[in-house]
Amino acid sequence: MSASDDQSTDGHEQVSSGRPATHRAGFVSFVGRPNVGKSTLMNALVGEKVAITSAKPQTTRRAIRGIVHREDGQLIVVDTPGIHRPRTLLGERLNDLVQSTLADVDVIGMCVPAGDPIGPGDRFINDQLDKYPRAKKVALVTKVDSVPRDKVGEQLLAVSQLREWEAIVPVSALEGIQLETLVSELIQIMPESPKLYPDEDVTDESLEMRIGEFVREAALEGVTDELPHSLAVTVDDMIEREDKDLLEIYVNLWVERDSQKGIIIGKKGSRLREIGQTARAQIEPLVGSPVFLAIQVKVAKEWQRDPKLLGRLGF
Repeated sequence: MSASDDQSTDGHEQVSSGRPATHRAGFVSFVGRPNVGKSTLMNALVGEKVAITSAKPQTTRRAIRGIVHREDGQLIVVDTPGIHRPRTLLGERLNDLVQSTLADVDVIGMCVPAGDPIGPGDRFINDQLDKYPRAKKVALVTKVDSVPRDKVGEQLLAVSQLREWEAIVPVSALEGIQLETLVSELIQIMPESPKLYPDEDVTDESLEMRIGEFVREAALEGVTDELPHSLAVTVDDMIEREDKDLLEIYVNLWVERDSQKGIIIGKKGSRLREIGQTARAQIEPLVGSPVFLAIQVKVAKEWQRDPKLLGRLGF
């Protein structure tokens, strides 16, 4: 059989099977000011909650990977802490994590909310993108469901003037607007590659990490000032009961001062009970069984500034 015969046969098989001619896969990370919807967008693309969300700045503290599967490609969305000016050793380490992540991804998507004028924070982040020449750059105008269409158009024009983008896509994670368009645009600019993760994977986060994050998300609800930055969670133990369908989970919720411990526990333990109920409602569908969740609040003084404590808490 000649080379031309072989090529025509391969082409025929691809057409008849309906499979795409090439498969693309790669890594994309979304950047932007706090609360532009990065984690919410990743969850919407994956189709499952793999990153916690909160209105509190610096909610994301790790590089969390969410995996998006399509017939013609696979996107690994890497959710990172926001780029910010650090005030603690933890902040410095989070910034280092962002920089190392952005240096390795194939695409960086800058998120700008449709309803907010482009300000100094957006321009600062846009300038930072020049440090990562390897990555292709796309712009995402987020939360388009929250403003009139003409405002979206104005924002698209403003964003287009920041730099030359591979693509500019208006999206709404909450309403599912343009998400498939975004996936298609991202896959098209990824390198040709086989699948990097099995079809059933939605994240590479361990079960313990996901459980710890659900507890931290519940603890973030309703707290103010500096307390969100002072919260950390470690999972001590997970025990499957043999005598009943029950998973026992023992968690430590860390704060930096005794006064913060009182806030988290609340009057007669009311606040801590709310945290447990909220977290358990998300953990039980994840593990597929009833859960007994025991949360102990502990103090690790000024842990954000202590290298040894940061290491113990996973940073």
